[in-house]
Amino acid sequence: MSLWVDKHRPNSLMKLDYHKSQALHLKNLTPSSKKIDITTVSSNYHLEVNPSDVGFYDRVVIQELIKTVAQTHQLDPTGQKDFKVVVICEADCLTKDAQHALRRTMEKYVATCRIILVANTISRVIPAIRSRCLGVRVGAPTKEEVISILHSVCRKEGLSLPDELAERIAVQSNRNLRRALLFLETCKVQQYPFQPDQKVLAPDWEIFLKDTAKMIVLEQTPQKLLEIRGRLYELMIHGIPTEFIFKGLLQELVKNCDMQLKTQVVDKAAFFEHRIHQGSKPIIHLEAFVASFMAVYKKFMEASVADLF
Repeated sequence: MSLWVDKHRPNSLMKLDYHKSQALHLKNLTPSSKKIDITTVSSNYHLEVNPSDVGFYDRVVIQELIKTVAQTHQLDPTGQKDFKVVVICEADCLTKDAQHALRRTMEKYVATCRIILVANTISRVIPAIRSRCLGVRVGAPTKEEVISILHSVCRKEGLSLPDELAERIAVQSNRNLRRALLFLETCKVQQYPFQPDQKVLAPDWEIFLKDTAKMIVLEQTPQKLLEIRGRLYELMIHGIPTEFIFKGLLQELVKNCDMQLKTQVVDKAAFFEHRIHQGSKPIIHLEAFVASFMAVYKKFMEASVADLF
């Protein structure tokens, strides 16, 4: 039994519920009479891979795997499939060495291979690659589009979804469709038939992360830092991406800070977030950020107390 967020995921560009003009644009860039299923790992005509999963060895994946695919010529009687399509997920997480290797591969095998890079931000992609690519920005769906898709999924599942609940799910998901579908399925497990005033609960890991941030603010000691390290490990063990942990911590920690303290915390966060992408063990830099926040926050609180006397 699969989650709805995976069960109802479109398996072709033409089945998308929004950004249809961009989907048509992408389809025209890679013309083919055969449907390409991007949910599979590979087919005779394409390969979908996430080299960043192997850390510093992503350069090997680029040089060996993608190069092997790019070198292979397709034999097709219609003459329409004279190249392969390679989809690289999380391209902005590739190391600099891997990105330079990718640039060389793109140049050498441009006649037999089309590479699609999927990234959350292009700032981490080297200029040499950006200049060789056509940028297609895919924005988040609107609230109305999220609500429409939630109703569509419920119809396919034979469920009735109140408009009020659909709107609250769309708002609380912050226009993140995957998050909205997970919220919807969680609501289904908690209670069905749905109620218009039904609570939309955040995932357990988000609640766990918020509690972790509260612990950091309440006490700044070496013992507490060691406890926080264990909680950060717990989140990473359960597959929560480091970027989500870092962003969630920062958002919770600066909620009750004044502007002067907030500026210092954001500056520290930017420094250690950059270090995460340069290093090999994220836990070291996450813990360093927490320790740095504890030092800055404790000093700020002591200065505030001193001003009262």
